[in-house]
Amino acid sequence: MAKLKALMGDYPVTKQFRARTDRFDFAEVKGSPAPMFKRVVREQAFDVAELAIMTYLVAKAHRTPYRLLPFVAVARFQHPFLRFNAERTPSLKPEALEGKRVGVRSYSVTTGAWIRAILMEDYGVDIGRVNWVTFEEPHVAEFRDPPNVQRAPAGKDITGMLLAGELDAAILGAIPTDERLRPLVADLEGGAQRWRERHGGAIQLNHLVVVRESMPKAEADEVYRLLLESKKAAGDPPHLPHGIEPNRRNLEVAIECALRQGMILRRFTVEELFE
Repeated sequence: MAKLKALMGDYPVTKQFRARTDRFDFAEVKGSPAPMFKRVVREQAFDVAELAIMTYLVAKAHRTPYRLLPFVAVARFQHPFLRFNAERTPSLKPEALEGKRVGVRSYSVTTGAWIRAILMEDYGVDIGRVNWVTFEEPHVAEFRDPPNVQRAPAGKDITGMLLAGELDAAILGAIPTDERLRPLVADLEGGAQRWRERHGGAIQLNHLVVVRESMPKAEADEVYRLLLESKKAAGDPPHLPHGIEPNRRNLEVAIECALRQGMILRRFTVEELFE
């Protein structure tokens, strides 16, 4: 049997899965696999792939031939990733971002979408009045940025622009070590807890796993079984739920997030994602 081409990050819950080189031909990944998500949705380069939920929903809207497996590889509340430079602006609150320049790697990335949802729902921000500055193309080639999005000058990076005062705030992909870059959300734990309570116990999904639509059901089931074995070997962490029903509310909230921001044009059912 030919090996399946696979893209998978190196996490505790995927360690055993990634060891199955007898079954999978894994792409080399240094750090996060996110830079390779474009290859997933544009080239369909993999049979099995880790993929960000917002990238998947946008790709699904454009008929990219992958379906979801209900396996969460990464999930986190995004509140800590919205940062400002306290050295230049001693105080900046989320509700003051209208009219400001806010950097994000790409408009349709998952962390950016969740942060915009937080700004709209928790702080009443009109995200159409924020000047978004991006640094990369969308993963999905067909996606078009809204008119209030502009590309940063070539050669610029998001952290450098924030430190130089060329951005008022930025959505970063990792927690910065520079103490000047402070979170706009003052109460990070409280903000996350209140968000979860308002959304019926949902969590903010980041990366799940997809397989080709053409993959036979028995083969996809075997991939899923191996993922679950790997998760069990890592202690079956409860913050990374598996299964359709345990993720139903999480997925409903993600779909609503994408729909409300115009990233998709209709509300998918949860079942459609797995067909």
